[in-house]
Amino acid sequence: MTAPLSATAFQPASGAPAPIAAARFDAAAGGRAPRVAIVHYWLVTMRGGEKVVEELCRLYPQADIFTLVCDPEKLSPFLRERTIRTSFLQKLPGARRHYQKLLPLMPFALEELDLTAYDIVISSESGPAKGVVARPDALHVCYCHSPMRYIWDHYHLYRQEAGFLARTLMTLTAPALRTWDVTTAARVDAFVANSAHVARRIRRVYNRDSAVIHPPVAVNDFAPAADTGDFYLCAGQLVTYKRVDLAVRAFTRMNKRLVVIGEGPQMAELRRVAGPTVELLGYQPFAALRDYLSRCRALVFPGEEDFGILPVEAMACGRPVIAYDSGGARETVSTPEVGVRFAEQSEAGLVEAVSRFEAREAGFDPAAIRAHAETFSAELFRRRMRDFVDAAWRERFGEARAEPGRTAAETAVA
Repeated sequence: MTAPLSATAFQPASGAPAPIAAARFDAAAGGRAPRVAIVHYWLVTMRGGEKVVEELCRLYPQADIFTLVCDPEKLSPFLRERTIRTSFLQKLPGARRHYQKLLPLMPFALEELDLTAYDIVISSESGPAKGVVARPDALHVCYCHSPMRYIWDHYHLYRQEAGFLARTLMTLTAPALRTWDVTTAARVDAFVANSAHVARRIRRVYNRDSAVIHPPVAVNDFAPAADTGDFYLCAGQLVTYKRVDLAVRAFTRMNKRLVVIGEGPQMAELRRVAGPTVELLGYQPFAALRDYLSRCRALVFPGEEDFGILPVEAMACGRPVIAYDSGGARETVSTPEVGVRFAEQSEAGLVEAVSRFEAREAGFDPAAIRAHAETFSAELFRRRMRDFVDAAWRERFGEARAEPGRTAAETAVA
């Protein structure tokens, strides 16, 4: 096992990204370009992590995808056209729906994925994914959305909400899973974190440095509306840590109009506490969500997220954000020109933030907010990831050139 690469050596500079390198991976005439594998924890929906996989596939069009479990019907047409290889978990009854309950089996399934044909492995980590076994001479870059929440930061929350059997299983397996998770960090040559917030978590859990490259946001799918409405918006999965309940209670208390879009186990509770000014719409298609984002007075974002794509999508619509001052919101809602942050995660804290927002609401410039959102575009993500992997390859293998019939990696270690 080679020593981990120094992620800070290729930390992207602030502001404009570094120029695109002219040469890729030193593949000489007669040799072949390195083969790339993209490893994602599971492909059963289309959320932020899957959007990262899409952009990595655009960056490396010939790459193959490896995942624990896949539900093709839930994927975008773009991903369905890719070569996707699954683990033995795919064959278990109900795996596509109950994949999270298979967490104790995931280390075994990941380590059985055969990556010996690949020179570069890019793991998309959150669920887990980085625990794959790559060739000793391969380059393994991990794009980390977060160390596994189920066994680290949110362990006690998930355990409290689990049934008796699941809670007992978590108690019995979590220590071994934590040991495996920390140990497999040594299989990664270089970490990329999706936010400075996650980079600190990587340092605490894995004792590793990481570069920060924010995830891609499809800012061009959004645009400011000609007119705004008289409502605030809160959207996302209705689960405890998102703290949508805080927004519902606060806006009921203020007697101000709030539209909530999303579905999840918290819906019944929200219906009980919502007043007449709160509208719970449940799941809405993308077009409807985009319309509400473009017309709201502000997006309300009361939970702590590792990054949080939704605030950037709201800003791409030119709309300001009222966010809890923690996690990725410190990096997205980063200036007073794009929104308001509140330090106390409580009804009182949110009520006070809304008051501050309304006192200066007329001064927000949709064009300036939109320009800020563009700094999180998918194009910039691809350029920064390409520069990072290029630099990692050069640091690992230097300027070695492939001999005929051999890869640059094979030449470098010969």
